[in-house]
Amino acid sequence: MKVLHNVSLKDYNTFGIDVKAQNFISVTNVAELEKVLQKIYAEELFILGGGSNMLLTRDIEKTVLHIDIKGKRVVEDLEDYIIVEAAAGENWHEFVLWTLSNNWGGLENLSLIPGNVGTSPIQNIGAYGVELKDSFISCEAINIQTLEKVTFINADCEFGYRNSIFKSKVKGKYIITSVRFKLSTHAHNIRTNYGDINASLEEAEVVKPTIQDISKAVIKIRQQKLPNPAELGNSGSFFKNPVIPTEDLKSLKLEYPEIPSYEVSEHEYKIPAGWLIDKAGLKGYRIGDAGVHKNQALVLVNYGNASGEDILTLAQEVQHKVFDKFRVKLEPEVNIF
Repeated sequence: MKVLHNVSLKDYNTFGIDVKAQNFISVTNVAELEKVLQKIYAEELFILGGGSNMLLTRDIEKTVLHIDIKGKRVVEDLEDYIIVEAAAGENWHEFVLWTLSNNWGGLENLSLIPGNVGTSPIQNIGAYGVELKDSFISCEAINIQTLEKVTFINADCEFGYRNSIFKSKVKGKYIITSVRFKLSTHAHNIRTNYGDINASLEEAEVVKPTIQDISKAVIKIRQQKLPNPAELGNSGSFFKNPVIPTEDLKSLKLEYPEIPSYEVSEHEYKIPAGWLIDKAGLKGYRIGDAGVHKNQALVLVNYGNASGEDILTLAQEVQHKVFDKFRVKLEPEVNIF
């Protein structure tokens, strides 16, 4: 465990934003993490995981603490399901592939989501009709100030759409060190009725899909629609899909009858932010090296030398134009620093 100084974070965030960390520490186990927390006050730390759900707009004057704790294991193997645990620094997609290689179902629709396991509960990551909360049992976390180790079970986390208690009541107070999941071992609950999964399966002539087939379909769809952060800097979906009152949707349908929507409750519907951005004429829109992706309007990209402020300026322009056209407010899904 070394303290490095004046470190570029370009390789530690998927947008590829070149900001500097005044001090940088990477920890590979819980004991190292505890030592750092004993020496450095919480308010002097900037916690960094996989760097996939953030936009950095300035240099970090705090000490950047990179959570690189690895490891995964079976906790309990029962007749119809299995409980597995993954450390916070495990790459999310590699962890999903590991579960699939063992024929454990539940995470296949979440394939190829960027980031690490430790940040997945914070965002309650989700895709193609499945959210993390559906398989989440608990997570272990350390209180940054008191060093108390705390277990958060599913009910504690107050999961919502791309939201959790870690983004609200206890934001910045805990570091998640590991996460446990309950996965099926036999009767897998195949979810194909969201997005383009069924169409992809039909194209591949898959009649009775397995969880591996679902994962392959999701990977193919994501690769077609979403740019690879290793090739084109991005943070995946930049905006949340807005949830609007049913009455507002009815009004929108009078002018835009083709607008897609998904029922959330009797009184609310979710509409795709990407559709709104596209219909506002912004797909492929670019300001210098900051742009809206040409294939997926929900994704903002860094074409090479965009700063975090450039991406933020673009995001704000997208918000304004969508609101002017549809009277719908887009909220960022990424964390902006």
